[in-house]
Amino acid sequence: MGFVIPAPALPSVAVEGTTDRFPLRRIFCVGRNYAEHTREMGGDPNAEPPFFFTKPADAVVESGATIPYPPATTDLHHEAELVVALGAGGRDVPVDQALALVYGYAAGNDLTRRDLQAAAKAARRPWDMSKGFDNSAVVGAIRQGSIAQGRIRCVVDGVVTQDADLDEMIWPVAGIISYLSGLVTLQAGDLIFTGTPAGVGPIARGQTCVVDIDGLSPATVTVI
Repeated sequence: MGFVIPAPALPSVAVEGTTDRFPLRRIFCVGRNYAEHTREMGGDPNAEPPFFFTKPADAVVESGATIPYPPATTDLHHEAELVVALGAGGRDVPVDQALALVYGYAAGNDLTRRDLQAAAKAARRPWDMSKGFDNSAVVGAIRQGSIAQGRIRCVVDGVVTQDADLDEMIWPVAGIISYLSGLVTLQAGDLIFTGTPAGVGPIARGQTCVVDIDGLSPATVTVI
């Protein structure tokens, strides 16, 4: 049995220190996982459990890429995030077993069409087109193993726009994985963007945006 159209290529991300690739299955993103960003977006960091949205796997852009300014927006924003790459899956995973699913970590940038998101929120409509558009998930090379606590920063054309510590996450990595595994069966190849700190802001045409997390390769993108 064959396919009736050519099968699409499997999206993948570089693995630091090797020529091997990490194949992608799905991308889950946590909303409002830093207290100051939650307040920045008008929410209460103590009021709700984590919530999730998704991006297509082929929305991934590797570090160093140049991408076109996306259509249908005049307000493209950066969101610096720690990305978790799963090497194993599971359902209803206990918190104390959740980190065993992790293959490695990467720096990421959850690009957002903020004006479309604001319009969707006002109309009580889904966020899909504000988050899941082409080239909207910038991911640096994945580093295998665990990552210690450290700083997460975003720099746009040399200006620091976001600067926080990973331990400021409301829901740490193990808690995110455990909670998400109660909603879907996680699988090897899934990526989880773990939320962004305060300071999200615009990227204009011609600017370069760098997400830098201690111990990880940066996630860099230039928008033209």
